[in-house]
Amino acid sequence: MPDTLRIAFAGTPDFAAESLKALLASRHDVVGVWTQPDRPAGRGRKLMPGPVKALALEHGLPVYQPLSLKHPEDRAALSELAPDILVVVAYGLILPQAVLDLPRLGAINVHASLLPRWRGAAPIQRAIEAGDTHSGVTIMQMDAGLDTGAMLIKTTTALDEHTTGGALHDRLAADGAGALLETLEQLVAGTARPTPQPEDGVTYAHKLSKADARLDFSQPAAHLARTINAFNPWPVAWTTLGDDTLRLWQARAEAHDSGLTPGTLLEGDRQGLRIACGEGTLVVTRAQLPGGKPLPVQDLLNSKGERFTPGTRLQGCTS
Repeated sequence: MPDTLRIAFAGTPDFAAESLKALLASRHDVVGVWTQPDRPAGRGRKLMPGPVKALALEHGLPVYQPLSLKHPEDRAALSELAPDILVVVAYGLILPQAVLDLPRLGAINVHASLLPRWRGAAPIQRAIEAGDTHSGVTIMQMDAGLDTGAMLIKTTTALDEHTTGGALHDRLAADGAGALLETLEQLVAGTARPTPQPEDGVTYAHKLSKADARLDFSQPAAHLARTINAFNPWPVAWTTLGDDTLRLWQARAEAHDSGLTPGTLLEGDRQGLRIACGEGTLVVTRAQLPGGKPLPVQDLLNSKGERFTPGTRLQGCTS
């Protein structure tokens, strides 16, 4: 097998861009990049390239943005480039078997979970939300299923009550890039040993939506704190304060039960906003009012303290 691989890369967001950066710094040859079509962004809703496309153009790589790869004409360019392997990282399109079969070595995927736990679209946030003590990256061989392929390499990282979705994203993006290069070395050396995923322990990380981010204070404070941290920086947990949306960026839970109606603001001080929950007390340490930036609660109280009178009811949804 040649020491240098011809690689086709498919990915779209920042998480994928970290793997592409690693490939561009390696001895391997990235022959083409597939990414999602440009999306409108910003106040002007101007079409903007994603992070992978921007990086690819910076390095003079050919970029392809098909709406799908279902038809022969959609995958003609991939076939003509004759890559040894297809590397897929958070691409956003389902790849038919005909695409997976094109490269000589097939396709591998960088997935942000310890498979088979958290197959699907939002493994980073769902792991934190569920209270997992560990997360990681799995490099797997792709097949026609949803994240069901045989595993090649796993990396593991510990989670704690302070871990946010953004922090874990960045950690796993870096870990995934390193594991990807290690996997390619094993494939070149002929030492890769695919391991089928076990049938036990399968869970699905369903796609996030803004509706998921509306808090229900009848739930336990521990669950709400994990949700808030998991959804930072997107889609950002929220509730309502009067007629305004209050976005909650970071929180922790306390075991104390106030006995008051869930959603009642107990007090606000330099430690945070304490909110009654169905079980325990939620302590929000970073929040945001409309028109403002996310701020430590102490700064928010200094400027808008009159909005946070004890006894105020925050109107999250109710079960």
